[in-house]
Amino acid sequence: MKTITMKFGGTSVGSPEAIQNVVGIVQAAYEQGNRVVVVVSAMSGVTDYLLESVRLAEKSDKWGYLSLSQKIRDQHDEAINRLISPGVLRDQTHHRIQKLLEKHVELCDAINILGDATPRVIDSVVSLGERMSSKLVAAALKAHGLDAEALDAGKLLITDDAFQNAMPNWQETEKRIQEQLLPRLEEGIIPVITGFIGATPDGTYTTLGRGGSDYSAAIFAAYVDSDEFIIWTDVDGVMTTDPRLDKRARVLPHISYQEVGEMAFYGAKVVHPKTVQPILNKGIPIWVRNTFNPNSPGTLITDEIRESATVIKAVTHVRNISMLTVSGAGMLGVPGIAGRTFLATAKAGASILMISQASSEQSFCFTVPDEKAQAVKTAVEDELRAEINHKNVDGVHILQDVVIVTVVGAGMRGTPGVAGRVFTTLGNHNINVLAIAQGASECSISFVIDEKDLKNAVIQLHDLALETVTNGI
Repeated sequence: MKTITMKFGGTSVGSPEAIQNVVGIVQAAYEQGNRVVVVVSAMSGVTDYLLESVRLAEKSDKWGYLSLSQKIRDQHDEAINRLISPGVLRDQTHHRIQKLLEKHVELCDAINILGDATPRVIDSVVSLGERMSSKLVAAALKAHGLDAEALDAGKLLITDDAFQNAMPNWQETEKRIQEQLLPRLEEGIIPVITGFIGATPDGTYTTLGRGGSDYSAAIFAAYVDSDEFIIWTDVDGVMTTDPRLDKRARVLPHISYQEVGEMAFYGAKVVHPKTVQPILNKGIPIWVRNTFNPNSPGTLITDEIRESATVIKAVTHVRNISMLTVSGAGMLGVPGIAGRTFLATAKAGASILMISQASSEQSFCFTVPDEKAQAVKTAVEDELRAEINHKNVDGVHILQDVVIVTVVGAGMRGTPGVAGRVFTTLGNHNINVLAIAQGASECSISFVIDEKDLKNAVIQLHDLALETVTNGI
């Protein structure tokens, strides 16, 4: 008997037809004698509706957030009515969804009165999407004769109180999963768990950051000692690049934890960047498969770095970033400038995606999300005020309308000429590189270019990823 943890994303539970596919997939695995853990996202569009309802409540637009609550109700009611026959189970499911939607309106009313929503309240509102979908999917499984039970991750995944981007309390989470989740699996129950959310020790809902359902599912996969972790999504697997930019994108049959981590961090949307972290030490294989094409084998992700016909496996990108440059002739040999800059950036609440420094130490640059750029600039200039006043530092300059492009492939390690080939290709197509970074692992090369050059850069570099390599690059 194998234990399989399956995570279904928003599109995979986004319609009655999609949920019917989920039921078929889970039923097939269960009837093969496997223990199955199911983790679900909110129905597609619901998280956006919930966030928008918070914004409308802050503007005292009661009609607006009531209308959105009704849209969410209609979406779930349609699914319930189409998936579950009339009777007690259908009535119970309607009632449970209705209670959560009443809670939604209560929270929005409170925000309306206060005129402001704290991160804590936002997490409480957003958690409702997964709490509704877990009840809906569990009921759909029950309607097909499966012993399923909706479980609230707020009782299992215990976190700190960093609302909207909470960190798990690993020890307490493992304890709760062993005490509450494992016994249900032993009884043959299929738990349907809310993705994306957790709770503080006192039961206050938190979220793990947008897209965190993969991450939370990986935590459950690790602590139930899964034999497989399958991420069911709406594409056939991890692609060599974004098919919206290059239609030649193809599915990678296998990729390593390290490679997929780099891809996820630098823009590949199919897997959350933190997904690998909980299961890395346990070596649990991850599959990325398509809910709507379950016969496709998908992509297998393991700790093994397999030889590939291509040195570069994938090309990814990150949009909506700004590049900040700190420069000044007086910086040469002055210790601590970079450290203080990055500390100020962290205090401004921004994550740094890439760093590049000139060997002369007279300048360095780094990238942050667009919406944080101005706050970071202000924070860094305040931190370096004395150096700026003494003309040792010229200031902090923001460059917008740029993107990060990353080429990924473990085969690049030890293969001479890869970086040269990459940048020669860009130069031959008149694409100017603004900054470059390569990690010590040599698994990826990242660089910043103008956003207008993105599509051309991806297409040209994807050519390298599609080339068959016979003797180096």
